[in-house]
Amino acid sequence: MSNPIQDLVTENRGNSVWITLNRPEASNAYSIEMVKGLVEVLRAADADNTIRAIVITGAGKNFCAGGDVKAMLGKTGMFAGESNELREAYQNGIQQIPLTIAALKTPIIAMVNGAAVGAGCDLAAMCDLRIASQDASFAETFAKVGLVPGDGGAFFLTRLIGYGKAMEMFMTCRTFSAEESLSMGLVNKVVLPKNLKEETEKLITQIVSLPPIALQMTKKALAHAYQNDLQSHLELMAAFQGITQRSSDHFKAVEGMMNKQNPTFNHT
Repeated sequence: MSNPIQDLVTENRGNSVWITLNRPEASNAYSIEMVKGLVEVLRAADADNTIRAIVITGAGKNFCAGGDVKAMLGKTGMFAGESNELREAYQNGIQQIPLTIAALKTPIIAMVNGAAVGAGCDLAAMCDLRIASQDASFAETFAKVGLVPGDGGAFFLTRLIGYGKAMEMFMTCRTFSAEESLSMGLVNKVVLPKNLKEETEKLITQIVSLPPIALQMTKKALAHAYQNDLQSHLELMAAFQGITQRSSDHFKAVEGMMNKQNPTFNHT
């Protein structure tokens, strides 16, 4: 995948795409270009049947600082315009990130290398899995600057860590360490900074070794289960199971298990 997009670096690594937020001088705070580029790259990766996992990380010492406070104060970039212009800018801009991520069939991992603040914390929460360096930290600081989580973070965070803990994060604006975040379920794994990439690569190896059709449908099943009733969920699962039980992936996986061999899955 080529990378003509400002404020992002993308790299294909076999069956995965690694996306790096690339504004280290601004702690990888969002810019208009970064938001548009992230949506574009995520959609392109998801449309590529050779890509089986997506990683998002940050350049330099931080994962993502969320909104650019200099732009807030100067009413520039993402923060330009009057109230209704800002409303439309949110709908057409940063809110496209959660909508895009929620629609992905490809598993997406946040590799959190440092501070994930505000909309940066929300971005991590939107991903399917989060692996963090011991140097990572998480904070929901919208109220601290007189704002609300306009990017949809409250939606994802309450489902990820529960109402009480999400309320604590948003109401106190305090910073949570990587270990605290692990204990409350915000992070799946915490590793030494020097091992972060290696451990992420191991996680990707586990993911891409699994039958892609079943994995993609399981991802959709979990998302559906969060927001729907039991009856509609069971109906969807019956349809999904009917599809997966007649897929070549299924038969390859069962034959491999019986023969004690690791099958190769070449399609989605």
